[in-house]
Amino acid sequence: MSIRVFVMSVWTVVVAAGEGRRFGSDKQSADLGGVSVLGRSVATASAVSVGVVVVVGESRVEGARTLLAGVVGFVEVVSGGATRSASVRAGLAAVPRAAEVVLVHDGARPLATEAVYGRVIAAVRAGADAVVPVVAISDSLRSTSGGVVDREMVLAVQTPQGFGAAAIRAAHAGGADATDDATLVEASGGTVVVVTGETDNVKITRPVDLEVARCLLAEGFEDA
Repeated sequence: MSIRVFVMSVWTVVVAAGEGRRFGSDKQSADLGGVSVLGRSVATASAVSVGVVVVVGESRVEGARTLLAGVVGFVEVVSGGATRSASVRAGLAAVPRAAEVVLVHDGARPLATEAVYGRVIAAVRAGADAVVPVVAISDSLRSTSGGVVDREMVLAVQTPQGFGAAAIRAAHAGGADATDDATLVEASGGTVVVVTGETDNVKITRPVDLEVARCLLAEGFEDA
């Protein structure tokens, strides 16, 4: 089934309001194969959504609009809040009430593909309140108390995460904060399901992560 059938009533909030302290500069404008990091993230979101709301720091709104001028589709840029959750709420406020599915994606994950978006959207359409793409963990793990953690029992969480529009709006209504939106939906009594993520869906946090992403593109990632 074509991913295009999912587009109607799907909106994506791309969160890019962080200060990039660990990166050392504005990672969202960094070049990644001739396109900015943020531009790649937004372009893929736009391909599977009727509209995209991009959330950036207040001082970067005009710069982001210029950076995204060439992205096909409806893209609105708004200023974020003091926390990630506050920034998501700012994005949600710009999403039309007619939206049925809302996706939330981290602007620093520019290699998420339309395929993972499609899996997330399909799971929301099937009835889940929240959907999270995950990948297995290959490292050995220990808890802070020193005990071994069975890595088969844990998974690494990625974005885009998907939500029934009513579920995510209700989860944010109280103004709570969390490291991701699925946690808020779960805390408010919603159901969370997982779908297969992508090992190449790297998050750019440090300069070395950008180099990894560049290598993935050079190895033909776009054709994968």
